[in-house]
Amino acid sequence: MADDKANAAAYWKANVSLITWSLVVWALVSFGFGILLRPMLMNISVGGADLGFWFAQQGSIITFIAIIFHYAWRLNKLDKQFGVEE
Repeated sequence: MADDKANAAAYWKANVSLITWSLVVWALVSFGFGILLRPMLMNISVGGADLGFWFAQQGSIITFIAIIFHYAWRLNKLDKQFGVEE
């Protein structure tokens, strides 16, 4: 019983850590590159628009989709590691 609780706590801690880092990356790309660092990125052109605008529009969406796939892949690895896979 104690092993189950310790295993569940470790699994949840790893899951929350994964969620936290995913949110940090998404915030950095969408808010950081798209808004805060936009003046620095204005001189770099991507497809006719400046890089800051690109990050604010397409970059944050593409990053969000990549994070979804990364989260699913890492969670499957965590499930196997902790023996809770389907």
